[in-house]
Amino acid sequence: MADEFGHPATEEMDLGKIMGALADPLRRRVVTELLELPDGAERTCASFNLPVSKSTCTHHFRVLRESGLIKDPDYGNRRGVMLRRAELEQRFPGLLGVLTHDARQDAVAKG
Repeated sequence: MADEFGHPATEEMDLGKIMGALADPLRRRVVTELLELPDGAERTCASFNLPVSKSTCTHHFRVLRESGLIKDPDYGNRRGVMLRRAELEQRFPGLLGVLTHDARQDAVAKG
């Protein structure tokens, strides 16, 4: 069962929801940027500088949270964003490696 903030338990993470969340390039960008950080590192939502309105940003982070890709603790005046790396590796081994590889391939192609 999802917690009070909408984060699903590890065993409830659904590959279809995760793949749907990752289908959007901006959400995939958030995840790949989080992959570049050390495990457990946190950023603010605003630090991603997504080129969309605040309400659209909120939507993207909600989709990422509800799929199980991120945790976004609420600190009252801001929300943090952290990748659920250990839970994702436990539930879907290798998925994050594929995303890392794909991001590197994109970077090489863009030169």
